[in-house]
Amino acid sequence: MDGGDRLTLRVVDSLAEVEPTGWDACAGGNPFVTHAFLQALEQSGSATAETGWLPQHLLLEDSDGQLIGATPLYVKSHSYGEYVFDHGWTAAYERAGGRYYPKLQVAVPFTPVPGPRLLLHPNAPPESRRQLIGGLVAVAKRTGVSSLHVTFPTADDCDAFVAAGFLRRIGRQFHWENQGFSTFDDFLAVLNARKRKQIKRERRDANAAVTIELLSGDDLKSRHWDAFFRFYISTSDRKWGPPYLTRAFFDLLGERMANRVLLVMAKHDDRYVAGALNLIGSDTLYGRNWGCIGDFPFLHFEACYYRAIEFAIACGLKRVEAGAQGEHKIQRGYLPQPTYSAHWIRDAGFRQAVEDFLQRESVAVKSEMEELEEGLSPFRRDRDGS
Repeated sequence: MDGGDRLTLRVVDSLAEVEPTGWDACAGGNPFVTHAFLQALEQSGSATAETGWLPQHLLLEDSDGQLIGATPLYVKSHSYGEYVFDHGWTAAYERAGGRYYPKLQVAVPFTPVPGPRLLLHPNAPPESRRQLIGGLVAVAKRTGVSSLHVTFPTADDCDAFVAAGFLRRIGRQFHWENQGFSTFDDFLAVLNARKRKQIKRERRDANAAVTIELLSGDDLKSRHWDAFFRFYISTSDRKWGPPYLTRAFFDLLGERMANRVLLVMAKHDDRYVAGALNLIGSDTLYGRNWGCIGDFPFLHFEACYYRAIEFAIACGLKRVEAGAQGEHKIQRGYLPQPTYSAHWIRDAGFRQAVEDFLQRESVAVKSEMEELEEGLSPFRRDRDGS
C-alpha cells in the first residue's frame, strides 16, 4: 500500500459484504465503529431500511482491492436516533417548499458517542481522507438528497469536513477525566467537602437497597440480557416511545463483543431491578443505556456514574463518557465537553440560513459550557484540601 496506488470508491448496502478484519483495521479502538457492533445493528433489525436507516456504507480500496478507508453511511427517512436535532431545519425547509427527506447520515445509529467517522487504515495514503469526503459528497449529489450530516465525529474528522465546505455544529456532553487516580477515594479527595459528603451519602443509600454485579465476558448470560432488555423497554416507554434496539441486538452484542461490554446490574430481593450498559474502548468507558423498574433513590447515579468511575480507575482508562444530556452529571465529576457534527446542504439559500443559525448557536453553547462548569463544578478551586 503506497501513495501510488489507484484508489477506488464503492458503496455497499450491508456490512455482511465487508470482511470484518479489513473493516476493523480501519476502525481503531472505538468499539462503536467496529464491524461487530455495526453489523449487529443491521442483522438484529435495529438499523435497516424498514426502520429508516438504509445502510449505504462507503468503502475506499486500493488497486489490490484492500480496504484502506470506510465510512458508516445511511439513507435516513426521518431524524430519530441521531441525538443532533435538526427537526427545526426540517420544518423550515419544508415550509419553504423543499423536501428534506431522504437525507444521508454518517453516524453510528442510536449512539451519541464521539468517535472516528472517516475510518482509515494506518497505512492509508495521505489523500485517503479527502477522497472519502469527496466520495460522500458525490453520493449525496448523485442521489439528489437535500443534505448530508456527520454526527459525533472526532475534532480532527470534523476539521477535515469543514475544510471541504461542510458546516460545523457544536454540541456538548459531560465526561469524567481520570487525573491519575488510584482509587475512588483519590477522586473524592479533589472534590469540595460538600460534594464529597453528597456522593458518599448517595452511594451509601443506593448500595443499602440493592446488590450490584459487574458483568463482562463469559459472565454475561442470556438471563442478564433478558433482564436488561426489560429495563431498556421500560425506559423507552416512559421517555420516548418505541425502542430503537431489538432484543436480538443484545444477544449479538453478547456473542460478538462480550469482552468489550460492562453490564452493571442491580438486584433487590434476589431479583434484577436495574441495569446500565457500558462499552469498553481502548482508553475510555462509554456509558450507553440505563433502565430501572421500581424506585431506588440514587441508584441511577451509583450504577451509571460512580461504578463507571471505579471501573475506569481500576482499569487505567483515561475517561468515562456518560452519553447525551444531563446537567446533573456535572455535580458527580462529569464536566462539559464539546461535541461536533458537520453538515453539507445542497440548496445554497437554505445553507446560508443554517450557517447563520449555527454561528449564533455555537456562541450560546460555548457560553453555556463555561457557565455550567463555573457554577456547578464539584472540584475544589485550590485543591488544597478545603
